[in-house]
Order: sequence, then C-alpha cells, then structure tokens
Amino acid sequence: MAELPLVTGGTAGTVSSMSTLERLRRRFGSRAGDPLVDELRRALAPERVRDDAAARSLHAHDASVFVGGVAGPVCFPESATEVQAIMAIAVRHGRAVVPRGAGTGLAGGAIPLGAPIVVALTRMNRVIEVDIANRVAWVEPGVINLDLTRHLQNYGYHFAPDPSSQQVCTIGGNVANNSGGPHCLAYGVTDAHVVAVDVVLPDGTLAHFGGLDAEPVGLDLRGAFVGGEGTLGIATRIAVRVSRTAPAVRTLLLSFASMRDAAGTVSAVVAAGIVPAAMEVMDQRITVAVENFVGAGYPRDAGAVLLAEVEGLPAGVDIDAERIAEIGLAHGATKVRRAASDEERALLWKGRKTAFGAIAQIAPDYYLHDTVVPRAALADVLDEVYAIAERHELIVMNVFHAGDGNLHPLLLFDKRVPGTMERVHAASAEIVRASLAAGGVLSGEHGIGVEKQDYMAEMFSDVDLDHQNRLRQAFDPECRSNPGKVLPAGHSCADIQALRAVPTGVWG
Repeated sequence: MAELPLVTGGTAGTVSSMSTLERLRRRFGSRAGDPLVDELRRALAPERVRDDAAARSLHAHDASVFVGGVAGPVCFPESATEVQAIMAIAVRHGRAVVPRGAGTGLAGGAIPLGAPIVVALTRMNRVIEVDIANRVAWVEPGVINLDLTRHLQNYGYHFAPDPSSQQVCTIGGNVANNSGGPHCLAYGVTDAHVVAVDVVLPDGTLAHFGGLDAEPVGLDLRGAFVGGEGTLGIATRIAVRVSRTAPAVRTLLLSFASMRDAAGTVSAVVAAGIVPAAMEVMDQRITVAVENFVGAGYPRDAGAVLLAEVEGLPAGVDIDAERIAEIGLAHGATKVRRAASDEERALLWKGRKTAFGAIAQIAPDYYLHDTVVPRAALADVLDEVYAIAERHELIVMNVFHAGDGNLHPLLLFDKRVPGTMERVHAASAEIVRASLAAGGVLSGEHGIGVEKQDYMAEMFSDVDLDHQNRLRQAFDPECRSNPGKVLPAGHSCADIQALRAVPTGVWG
C-alpha cells in the first residue's frame, strides 16, 4: 500500500472539511476505513495510534541482531484502562499483541511476529508513590531504570537491579526479562525486587499479583509473571522493593596477566565467604577499547581486569576490600588499585557501563551473548569461547558478571561482508552449547525471545516444555500475547498466532 503524503499545507477550506480521522490518516499513513485502527483511535487519543510505515518499521526491531518482524498499528497508552481497551479490541479483531518498552532487548523478545498490535508503554512513565515505611515504590512500566534510582536518591535509597542499559531500559522490560546487572551479585536480580504487579491479561481483564504482605494469599503468580517476556500479559503498575544506599563503598580494580587468573580470583573470593556487591571482569581487548573511549584509567597492558565493589559499614567494607586485594595478589594479580574518591569510582563504573558502546571504534556490528556457567567452569568455558571465535574468524571480547558466572561474549563483525552472519550464528550456537555442556543455562538476564528458542529442547525435556506451555495457556488460552516467543516450535500454541497470515492489504 502506498503511504499517503504528510499534510503540510492547503487551503483553510480543505483542512476544515476533513474529519479528524482523515487528517490523522493523511499524516500517519493509515488506509481509510481500516476498522482496527479506527477503533483503536477511538479508544485512545487518535494521535497515539500510529500505523504509518515509519512507526511500524521502527517498532519492528529491537536491539538484537535478528531481522525485524512485521508490526501492526503501534499504540501508546497512558493508563491501565487504555491497555485494557487495546486488549479487548485485539480480541474482537482476532489480533495478537506485543508489549514493548525501550526496545533495548537483545534476544528478539520485542520483535513483532504476524503483524500484531504493538503496545508501546513508554508514555506510562510515572513514579506513582514512594513508600519508605514499607521500602516500596509503585511505578508504571515505562519508568527508566536509572531515573527511578535518581528519584530515590533524596530518600537515601536506590533500585538495585542495574543492567548495563539502565540509562534507557524500562522497569517493565526489566520485569519481563528478569534483568540483572553488575550489582545483582549481592542484591539479586529483578524478581527479588518485585513485590506486586498489576497485569492486564490477554482477554482484557485486570489482575493483581503479589502484594505488600510478607506472605500474600494464594499462588505465587507474581513469580510466574516476572520473566514471562510479555507472553502472560502486560504489566501496568509495579511495586518494586527499594534498597537503602550503603553508608560506605569500596571499589577495587585488580589487574591480571591472564583471564584465567582473574576467573580464579572470583571463585576464591566467593569461597572465602565474601559476597561483594559486584565483581565484573573484562579482557584486554575490551579494556583497551574502553580506555580509548572514555579514559577511565584502565591498564592497557593487563590480560584481564577485575572490578570488585563492596558495600556496608565503613569498618566492614575496609576489611572486605583488604581481603579481596590479598586474595587477588595470591592468585596472580599484578596490581591492585583502590578508588580514592567518588569521582574515581564513578569513572571506573562509567568505563564498565559504556563497554558495549566502546566497540564501535573497532567494528560496526556486534552480537552480545548471555549464558550462565558455574563459577568453577568460567576459565575453561572462556578458553573455549576464544577458540570458537578463532575458528570462525571472528573477533571476540569478554566482559561479564563474573560473580554469578553470567557470561557476555561480544562477537564483533561487519554484516555488510557476505557470509559474515552465517559465521556469527554458527559461532553463537557453539558458545551456547559449550555453556550448556559445562552445566550452565541459556540466559542470565536477556531472556529467550526468538534467540534461544531452538536451544530450549537441549536444556529442558519434552515434559518440562509441555508444563511451561500449560502455564502460558493458563494466562493466555488464545496465545495472543507476544506469540512465537520463548517456547520452541511444537511445544507452544503460540506457533499458530505467530505464523498467522497478515490480513490481505492491511499493512502494505
């Protein structure tokens, strides 16, 4: 379908004779008489329903390397009532729905399959209430992760899960993928910080999972929903646990000649009974890239660096920091640097948090992986990752949450070079299988999405997968919510929705 031109002028008589819907169709490119779009625009403010080519193209992708899907109309609700209305309209028109936050997901979880209605939650971005007495904040799903922590600073609190994308990712997306982050070693991932959630179910009804009581009555549907990747419904209001900001923090940067020495130090620190707030490891390639990018003071000649942080009372953190330094030196550390000020600490963390942006100076594209392996297997699996990349003639860099074994190998490439993507995906498959063979799991925080569906059967039995699908169908019998994600072909009714043909002529 050819897009209608943007209306930028015309006579007063021409403009005044147009209906509001017709002006919107001309501006945003919808086909006249599309009943789905018209009904959505009646339910929301008309300008908050987009079905022009630009909006649909933008919302057909996320931050993953996977080819974008096909988006239907894109809706921007501002309340739970509007989300309910969208769901009800989707049911009447037999269409699926895909919830979307900031689009920073790396597993293809927000890619729309089969031209579903895209529900972009970015306008639902209010911090509704901060309840310090109960250490809870009520937020809407579109609140940016870092914005929430900044909002809490004056209270002396923060939101502990801190993904590397925290400057742009949303709380709703964190809930959908059960996101982690560097400081989740001590604090736990998102699931540990979600107390309650209001959810619009795929049939349009509003449900409340969890609660502020220590032991909410009934089944733990909150626990089932967190990490559901949008397949169980759409969160519209979330109660998150807020954490008191520690009175003292000590940050150390340990340099090593090899990645194996750094990995061995991580295991030894935990074995000694110390649970730091964070332990992040970076190899030499990514360290040099970061130093070129932000000048954080990282050593360019180290084979690997370990960024370790402890929090608590001043006397306790001083003791723990000294013990970590001693353990590091005993395991081959060539240098131990202690951040002498808040500014120096912030700069070290800026280097870590901007690591993925730093690689743009080396290659135009990257594929960031996410698997988890036992800490004892870190060094061996990393050796295998380097060997896999070499076999497939790819550059690999490693930066990861070492404390909980959450690996994030970065494969660097230029997708414009013929045959490159085939090598990237082949190497990726080997990395995933190497992690599973070491006793690991498919994902620590990015989710399954479309990225790792094919590997689900290598980690779970048919019985496991069948029960996961039964859980999904209990929430979504028609499989309208984010169809075609997580569960592999043959184990999910979502296949029917995901592969459903796009209605003829609707989306051009």
